[in-house]
Amino acid sequence: MAVGRGDDLGRVTETDGPVYRPGGSHWRRWGRSLSRLMVIVMVWLAIVLPSTAQFPTLDTAPIVLDGRLLFEIASTNQIEAGERAEAISAALEEQVTSNDELTVTLETRNKASVIVVNDRYLMTVTQEDARLNSAPSTRSQALQWTAVLNRELATAQEERSHSVLRERVIIALGILLLVLVIDRVTGSLWRRSLRPMLTTATTPHDDGYTPPAGLNLLLSLLLSVIRFALWFGTITYITTLFPFTRRWSYFLRRQALVGFIEPNLRLGQNEFSIASLLILLGLLLALVVVSGIVTNFLRSRVLRLTGIDRGSREALSVLIKYTLIFVGAVVLLQIWGLDLSSLALIASALGVGIGLGLQNIAKDFGSGLILIFERPILVGDFVSFGEFQGTVERIGGRSTEIKTLDQISIIVPNSRFLEQEVINWSHRNPVSRIRLPVGVAYHSDPKVVKEVLIEVSYHNAQVLSKPPPLVFFKGFGDSALEFELLVWIADPPKQLLIMSDLYFAIEAALRQHDIEIPFPQRDLHIRSGQLPVDLRADSPAESS
Repeated sequence: MAVGRGDDLGRVTETDGPVYRPGGSHWRRWGRSLSRLMVIVMVWLAIVLPSTAQFPTLDTAPIVLDGRLLFEIASTNQIEAGERAEAISAALEEQVTSNDELTVTLETRNKASVIVVNDRYLMTVTQEDARLNSAPSTRSQALQWTAVLNRELATAQEERSHSVLRERVIIALGILLLVLVIDRVTGSLWRRSLRPMLTTATTPHDDGYTPPAGLNLLLSLLLSVIRFALWFGTITYITTLFPFTRRWSYFLRRQALVGFIEPNLRLGQNEFSIASLLILLGLLLALVVVSGIVTNFLRSRVLRLTGIDRGSREALSVLIKYTLIFVGAVVLLQIWGLDLSSLALIASALGVGIGLGLQNIAKDFGSGLILIFERPILVGDFVSFGEFQGTVERIGGRSTEIKTLDQISIIVPNSRFLEQEVINWSHRNPVSRIRLPVGVAYHSDPKVVKEVLIEVSYHNAQVLSKPPPLVFFKGFGDSALEFELLVWIADPPKQLLIMSDLYFAIEAALRQHDIEIPFPQRDLHIRSGQLPVDLRADSPAESS
């Protein structure tokens, strides 16, 4: 049974310390601009990358030398483009490794334009090749490719010389050292300046609210993306300096483009690439973060002006956050071309998983919705739960955070609030009564004791005068006359402090009136008789 909540009467808001607030709205605008820029960049990547990536088709194939694309050739009636390009590229690799000076010439054999390297046959230029490259004739296309081959073969042989290799090794080491320094400086600058500035600028800190966890994750991912782009660009540039590494770099980039950007995953009736799905996941994460930022802004800026209590603001902000996430996710999935009806099978499997292995999480989530709508407890309420007492700081979808009087946060599953008894000292009215038992010696005057206790109560500023304090004479104890002082307070979180102050004052007042506070006593009575007592079985006492 959950026992209520209350309004803001008598509640004291505690903060952990001063919060840094940047000056003006300049930094907020800068943070919002950065968020919009990130969204624009991700959308641009999703649209532009698939259209700009060049993938070999079944009818064409590239001629590659040391990882450099020379030109595209077409297939013939006898051989496919891929097999033809592989043979030509292998012949070029064999020729360039020799120390001989290479000369590419054009010959006409059987009315066909033939390209030869040092009198060795390389390839025949066909009508399909000319048509593919929009050349007026096979000869003009062959002349163009001959010039390209002469230039690229000379460059390839020059790159294999010792002087060029030595120079490029020095350049590569210098670039690696420079990028390492930039990476360290970027990480340090990000951790010490940029991330705290962005976090503070995009998240309101009123009422002790902290930035959403998704924002920290998004900022960390942004730093990781920047570092990855820096090192990826550096490694790509260094691998292009050397023929052998450029060859493998081209192969890996080509395979990565084909597997990463080419649509090869079918969801419903549409095909998607891994890159587009990753961008979609990034946008969904950004949606969660933006929803948290908007919710915090509404909670601390807009809803605060309405005058409603903190617990109601928290409940309303949670509903707004989940609504924004749900609606935004549906819109993003529709824009991305995902048919939501095609996800019915996934939803069914997820439902089975929830029913079998995630039932406790589902129960906690359902309990969280009940707590939000029914509101037996609200954020800011002072509750007693089991052996703990504390203030409710946050009611989430799965768990609730309670901060005890010792400033220790306890995370409690939401279902436990509906399954066990919860004492809510702030329910509807924060005014509550506390009881203080007091015992005095038997020779004390009960009327004087009552007057002393009432007087002490009225002198405490935390004790309410209305309703007035009461003193009950509960009875005669083993060692004392037992009284109970009942007082009303308006600040339940301070009940332990108030009780301590009252006990200090009661002890001083009783001492001033010479009223003794007794300690437990026992009276021992010894009967006189003949000692020692004879306990033998045949003693006269037992035989009688």
